[in-house]
Amino acid sequence: MDAPVIEIVDTRTPDPKNFIEGATGEWEVVIGMEIHAQVLSSAKLFSGASAEFGGEPNTHVSLVDAAMPGMLPVINEFCVEQAVRTGLGLNAKINLHSVFDRKNYFYPDLPQGYQISQYKQPIVGEGTVYIEVDGETIAVGIERLHLEQDAGKSIHDQHPDYSYVDLNRAGVALMEIVSKPDMRSAEEARAFVSKLRTILRYLGTCDGNMEQGSLRADINVSVRRPGGPFGTRCEIKNVNSIRFIGQAIEYEAQRQIDILESGGTVDQETRLFDPKKGETRSMRSKEEAHDYRYFPDPDLLPLRLEAEWVERIRATLPELPDAKKARFMEEYGLTSYDASVLVADKAAADYFERVAKDRDGKAAANWVINELFGRLRKEGLSIERSPVSAEQLGKIIDLIRKGDISGKIGKELFDIVWTEGGDPEKIVEERGMKQVTDLSAIEKVVDEVIAANPDKVEQVQKKPNLAGWFVGQVMKATQGKANPKAVNDLVRKKLGL
Repeated sequence: MDAPVIEIVDTRTPDPKNFIEGATGEWEVVIGMEIHAQVLSSAKLFSGASAEFGGEPNTHVSLVDAAMPGMLPVINEFCVEQAVRTGLGLNAKINLHSVFDRKNYFYPDLPQGYQISQYKQPIVGEGTVYIEVDGETIAVGIERLHLEQDAGKSIHDQHPDYSYVDLNRAGVALMEIVSKPDMRSAEEARAFVSKLRTILRYLGTCDGNMEQGSLRADINVSVRRPGGPFGTRCEIKNVNSIRFIGQAIEYEAQRQIDILESGGTVDQETRLFDPKKGETRSMRSKEEAHDYRYFPDPDLLPLRLEAEWVERIRATLPELPDAKKARFMEEYGLTSYDASVLVADKAAADYFERVAKDRDGKAAANWVINELFGRLRKEGLSIERSPVSAEQLGKIIDLIRKGDISGKIGKELFDIVWTEGGDPEKIVEERGMKQVTDLSAIEKVVDEVIAANPDKVEQVQKKPNLAGWFVGQVMKATQGKANPKAVNDLVRKKLGL
């Protein structure tokens, strides 16, 4: 739902790399976001009804959710704890005093005729999320986080003459996380949502499943001349895909530029994004706070938190992505890029740490990022469903380090473990995949290859780079089992290079 109107402060210095070239000069896009994150809780915000996704329509509905007369809301303490936990993870101020308000508007899937939300006194105040785009670290300010209840769902495609209402989602706890207008490109907006989703998953406060609607974005977009005053913003509602977020911003920014360059004015309005057409369309004029007639909910007392309780929650916070990235770089010697890739998903970071334990961190990262992640993407699998366990991958790395197999054989072994399973060490023994390290055996093959190719021997004296051809022939003759370094050294020695 729409956040309250706040004073907009410009905190970014204009950067030419973000400018959009129009017919009459350069433009700058200004982006702020309101992220609706469903609280990871088994029960709803003000009732004990199930908050589980799915279920037959209207089966997860209590009398409170259905707004039956005389039913009073009772706050779910765990949802409050999850909001505080999220605020701490966003480096934000926790307000020990907050108030629930009624936000009045009519819609068929809002049975009360109002939404219980927070307006002037939210549970969480200002914070900061850091994102990385093109190697640059950008601070995106968090204006606030407030708790509110979700509405139900209107269903329009089951009957040509009627619409139906499913109240399963009605009353589900949401955290609305409102950013400051600190983003200047679609890429920055995508990075912000990705980073925020990662933080929420690390904290365990939202599952971040955008396809199920548990994380949705309202995007405020405006354009201006670089460094000029803010333009009129339009809000794009309920975008549920990071890819669509980027597409919606790019289309909307260009739409507004086209209007302004043709002498028109941008209307402040709420718009929807059509992913099939790749464009936004008008939904309604943009409401202001006074349109909702906010007032404190008389059925709910102000929420008062104890500072000691907040500190106890702080003490339980996990290592968050930024801290984990810094540790991976220091402890395992990883590059900033590799560390960022690994910490983007908590399960992936945990997998990597199990592989890297007592091993070379860079080698572990290379295998996890390049081989494992590449294969998972190709097969459309999550890290939790990986056919190759961290223990199995660690053993493959150990076999390479000890010289039992080459890197090339290691990739073949990885493929076998992926498709068939099994202990890598036993597979190597049983299938005769061990690398040939006996120098006398390798030397014999090198001599045979050289003797069989006198013309190449003559050529290599003039073109030393042809030595690689001999190395390839020896590796082919040994079915890739010869130690590559030993082969290379012997070839060069025999050819007098």
